[in-house]
Amino acid sequence: MWGRSRARPRWAGEVVPIDASWRTWLGIGALVAAVAAGGIWFGLDRPEPAPLLTPGPVGTTAGGSITVHVAGAVRVPGLVEVAAEARVADAVAAAGGASRTADLTGLNLAAPVHDGEQIVVPSRDGTGGAVGGGAVEDGKVRINQATPSELEQLPGVGPVLAGRIHAYREEHGPFAAVDDLLDVPGIGEGKLAALRDAVIVP
Repeated sequence: MWGRSRARPRWAGEVVPIDASWRTWLGIGALVAAVAAGGIWFGLDRPEPAPLLTPGPVGTTAGGSITVHVAGAVRVPGLVEVAAEARVADAVAAAGGASRTADLTGLNLAAPVHDGEQIVVPSRDGTGGAVGGGAVEDGKVRINQATPSELEQLPGVGPVLAGRIHAYREEHGPFAAVDDLLDVPGIGEGKLAALRDAVIVP
């Protein structure tokens, strides 16, 4: 009896040592609680991701519209509005189409049109302008409508120079003034003086 150890009584307020295994489990529990609390906080305060932008349908850029004067052998002659990339055929169609007397053989229906341009549709009976839409009036040529063959009617203008005038007009648009002919290769001040009274612009 004297060799058996007796349990020492615990006093109130005395700190009881905790077994090491319990300390481990308490640490793990605290860690789990901290992770859970952090996850809740992260989920509450994290901003919503920005929505992905969905691009709209890709289409061709609108080129706007232009106004041209369609005269001659068409059903409704006058000013018409067509797309900026329109051709002569589109302008004729906008004017109601060619009339029954129209002669389209010399008119380049595939040529591009330009703002402010006049398109004259010739007629088989000789009305409505010269063949090709070049409106040769009183010996003068409308250079913004004339075909290369009509431009050859100008003084001192042969096939080569007529082709240059026509090509320049097709690339840069209609001539705004007679002096603009100086920009055509092969036309100088002397040539311009001879052409000044022989052309109609615009």
